[in-house]
Order: sequence, then structure tokens, then C-alpha cells
Amino acid sequence: MLAVLLAVGFAPLGVAKVMAVQEMRKRAEHTGFSVSGYRGIGALELAGAVGLLVGIAWWPLGAAAGLGLASMMVGALVTHLRIGDGPREFAPSILIGSIAIAYVATVFGAH
Repeated sequence: MLAVLLAVGFAPLGVAKVMAVQEMRKRAEHTGFSVSGYRGIGALELAGAVGLLVGIAWWPLGAAAGLGLASMMVGALVTHLRIGDGPREFAPSILIGSIAIAYVATVFGAH
């Protein structure tokens, strides 16, 4: 199930950003975000992960969460391109964003 796969992927990253672990502090600095800004991104990732899981029972919330997470991956891609990162850095955003879009398409296709 794509919802669970995405939630399992986003939740730990969201927690790490909210907790501002050292690796996330480095990523925040690299991408030009403040630590508090990166924490905000982490909170959105956590909210999206919860929304995906609740969306298993109530599909409109899952679809909204999936759209939100896909949008965040577009933002991540733009950020990586803006700072001159290569494919190694921006490819995960494309992959995860594509999975989120596939999830949303699946949800809307089923309803």
C-alpha cells in the first residue's frame, strides 16, 4: 500500500527534522533554511504521514496529504536545483514525489 510506504518514509525524516538532529542541521544549512524553518518542514512531513495513514479510512484526507507531500517534493526539487545540487541530491525528491502522485492518482481513481 502506497500510503503506508510514504508514511514510513516521511515520518522518520519529519521526526529527525523536528528534533533538529545534527544531520538535519547540516541539510538545513546546505539548503539555506534556518533550523526552525527546517523544523517546520519536518512538522509538515509528520502531518502528511499521519494524514496518509488516516486516509486509509477516510480517503479525502489521504488525498490531501498526498498532494501536500507531492508539492513539498516539488519544492525540494526546486531548492536543490536552485543551489546547484546534482542528481544524487535531487533524485530522491523526484522519486518520492512520483510515488506521492501515483498514490493520489490511485486514491482518486478508486473514488
